[in-house]
Amino acid sequence: MITGKVHGVSLGTGDADLITLKGLKTLQQADKIYYPGSLFKDGRKVSYSRTILNNYNLDTQKLVGFYLKMDLERVQAKEVYETTFQQILSDYKNGLSIAIVSEGDISTYSSFSYLLEKIKKHQLKIDLIPGITSYLHLSSESQIPLCLQNEKVTVIPRIQSKQELQEAIDNFDTVVLMKIISVVAIITAVIDTQKHSVTYAERLGTDEQFITNNWNTASKRETPYFSLIIIKKIKK
Repeated sequence: MITGKVHGVSLGTGDADLITLKGLKTLQQADKIYYPGSLFKDGRKVSYSRTILNNYNLDTQKLVGFYLKMDLERVQAKEVYETTFQQILSDYKNGLSIAIVSEGDISTYSSFSYLLEKIKKHQLKIDLIPGITSYLHLSSESQIPLCLQNEKVTVIPRIQSKQELQEAIDNFDTVVLMKIISVVAIITAVIDTQKHSVTYAERLGTDEQFITNNWNTASKRETPYFSLIIIKKIKK
């Protein structure tokens, strides 16, 4: 029985040149490429991953999008993942080489992980190609080491309370906050610019990239989904 192969490919944060050589070669050789996107209430479909893929001169006929609603309710998302997996399974049984992509790193807050669970359950052959996360990219862009020697780092998505953030700052040398679009007020209430250095970024790797070390400036902006901050204790 002829079977295919599944590849999970990380695209990096937005700059098309930040994909790995292995990742690009895999995309060029794939028969099908599945990419995630967002489905908004007004019916609009937007895919950050597709925008990156457009830079690689790939055959658009082999690109297949799956779009998820931008809300915390997971009913529609579960249906989309199942439908997408069934398509992947059919391609696999037909002997195709399949790539599933994700912006950033494919194992870090990635929609791919939900498909990976189904792929492993059905014992399909798969390999994962790692990539650059947004916080690693920001550390490079700002030229501030994420951690040194025995320093501890924590990564927190959508911080839930002032207490949670304060405890993280107290217990770690570096705190990375992701998915901050709805929690700017919490961050503002906790940050002490005399004790903490703050690096804010949005839309890394794109023409709209913005980075600042001034939280007062950052907190007044219209925070997009693709935004994050790195908080570090100021060494005395």
